Amino acid sequence: MISTATPRRPAVFHRAALVGRHVSPGIAEPLSRLASFLETRGIEVVIEAETARSTGIAAYPIASAEEFAAAADVAVVVGGDGTMLSIARRLAPYDVPLIGINQGRLGFLTDIPITRLEKTLEPMLAGHYVEERRTLLAAEVVRSDGSRETALALNDVVLNRGGGGTMIDCAVEINGRFVYAMRADGIIVATPTGSTAYALSAGGPILDPTIAAFALVPVAPHALTHRPVAIADTATITLTLERGPDAALHCDAQAHFGLVEGERVTVRRAQHAARFLHPEDHDYFAMLREKLHWSETPERLRGR
Repeated sequence: MISTATPRRPAVFHRAALVGRHVSPGIAEPLSRLASFLETRGIEVVIEAETARSTGIAAYPIASAEEFAAAADVAVVVGGDGTMLSIARRLAPYDVPLIGINQGRLGFLTDIPITRLEKTLEPMLAGHYVEERRTLLAAEVVRSDGSRETALALNDVVLNRGGGGTMIDCAVEINGRFVYAMRADGIIVATPTGSTAYALSAGGPILDPTIAAFALVPVAPHALTHRPVAIADTATITLTLERGPDAALHCDAQAHFGLVEGERVTVRRAQHAARFLHPEDHDYFAMLREKLHWSETPERLRGR
């Protein structure tokens, strides 16, 4: 699945679901402001159930993500990228588009500043936006007893050492063919979306979302010849834990699985993709310049 960003003709949004960061203090005010803004434009509003419980907003219908997915034309997420990751995975099978309002820090996925909420949403509600689809990963843990557990990830799937501090030994296969065995703190399988997250901190490449690829990024490998590799997103990656008494698998740092030696993990492109709507002037590389301070001098950064 290649991410695409294309302008769309004017569309009418009849129903919008609002999702907020559940533990964020002060989230109720911008959510209420957003709900009122949407209502004045004739759009029905429903509040995601956990958001309603944590904020106390009770003036609108309440529904779980799975309940509103069948009826909502769009979901608007107020928070940070962690909030967006969680709801994007849940809504991907229902093909519900998402708009992200950034109340967090970097905001690669929640790209609309909360200070420009109304000004930016106004033209988007009139159909002036670009849409892109982002690939998800499907991870399957195959236990030593033959049982299996699954999870989705929009950013990354990470196999790494636990709190004991012992490096892990991991064997890597791609499409059933042995690639290498590695001793390291861990290994990351990242989508283009996740290439600006943990994988970037571990020295991985930034992948343009229009590239149909995954990044395979070692974390602090013992042998410095183990380098990040970009592979086709049609590949199936198998990670086998050969040694590591307290190793674990993490999907988007939100779903966690303890592993024992001999267990393996398969990672492949998920069946469904996440849909994102952006302002019409959205520019991926302009966003990178802003978020990663590529245009800044050290003097200007110190002045922030």
